[in-house]
Amino acid sequence: MTIVKLDSVESTNKYCEALDLAQVEDFTCYWALEQTSGIGQRGNHWEAESGKNLTFSLVLHPTFLPAERQFKLTQALSLALIDFLSPFTFHLSPSIKWPNDIYISGHKICGTLVSTRLQGTQIASAVCGIGLNINQMIFPDWVPHPTSLALLTGKDYKLDQLLEVLLGCIKKRYLELQSGQNLEPEYLEHLMNLGIPIHYIYIGENIIATITGIDPYGHLLLTTADGRRLCCGMKEISLLA
Repeated sequence: MTIVKLDSVESTNKYCEALDLAQVEDFTCYWALEQTSGIGQRGNHWEAESGKNLTFSLVLHPTFLPAERQFKLTQALSLALIDFLSPFTFHLSPSIKWPNDIYISGHKICGTLVSTRLQGTQIASAVCGIGLNINQMIFPDWVPHPTSLALLTGKDYKLDQLLEVLLGCIKKRYLELQSGQNLEPEYLEHLMNLGIPIHYIYIGENIIATITGIDPYGHLLLTTADGRRLCCGMKEISLLA
């Protein structure tokens, strides 16, 4: 496991994607103290105060995974973050907001973004970007429902120590995935709003629907109040604000 510390980059994922990933050792972590243009899901900006949080990308070579099973890697990362956060949050259980954001008591503490390169039908490499709020206490007004470890616990943390612990959690889940262990049941245990009727916007339509599971490709499965069964990609559905 190698950690490369960067003072400031536009985005750690962009930094990694400019590398010859075939020459990068498996499980190499690129950690930036500052990201000037961090990237979140759906192309959104990821807001992180310089020197306060863990913003990094991990290069993996999950050649054992076929391209159509990329979501299994997302599941492993999400569960590793749950493993990492649980000891800090006492009675507040971390949960996964589909597909891969981590929330605690209705507030977002972490986001991930995975991009892959293929070789034939298999995944040759994956860049796994993670933004985890640690010591940041104040967030811009436009950031929806943020939190951090410092806000939750009232403590200040050493980022380098936490990064090593988190990488250990990721490696454990990654090895479970590599060994063929099915992580989906645990992922569903921590999935926000599973089995609960919620208001959504589905392709422009206001609906009430209940999450029933995830398909093998990572699509969200829901049943509407009028009995329709939906299989949704990330850009097709959103929570009604």
